[in-house]
Amino acid sequence: MSPVVRLARISESALSLDEHVAAVDSTKAGAVTTFVGRVRDHDPDAADAVVALEYSSHPDAESALRRIAEAAAEGTEAVVAVSHRVGRLEVGEAAVVIAVASPHRDQAFTVCREVIEAIKRELPVWKRQVEADGTTEWKGLGG
Repeated sequence: MSPVVRLARISESALSLDEHVAAVDSTKAGAVTTFVGRVRDHDPDAADAVVALEYSSHPDAESALRRIAEAAAEGTEAVVAVSHRVGRLEVGEAAVVIAVASPHRDQAFTVCREVIEAIKRELPVWKRQVEADGTTEWKGLGG
């Protein structure tokens, strides 16, 4: 069974959880799991409060995101929608949105978790953390 990825997008626009859930909608799905990664106001390594994250991506990031979703869903009945935001995001804004639908909950949870973990390991997206005092720090590969 080939994996079904209905949405894999790198976007400068705000991400919609509803759009991702709608993209994976199916009468075959007994489970839909979601993940929203948001910008938080702190980081253990930061000396001050975090006020924003500035994401940038490699030109091939969208293709890489699709491959990540396909690999996570390979051999399952899961359907995936995933997006990663780029640009400046303020505290509380969504940086990553994932929706996974499948006939059974365990598969939906497993695929969703693998997508976010692979994004963190492999997606060519970088972030610069901005602190309240103006200090910035680049973080490594992944979201």
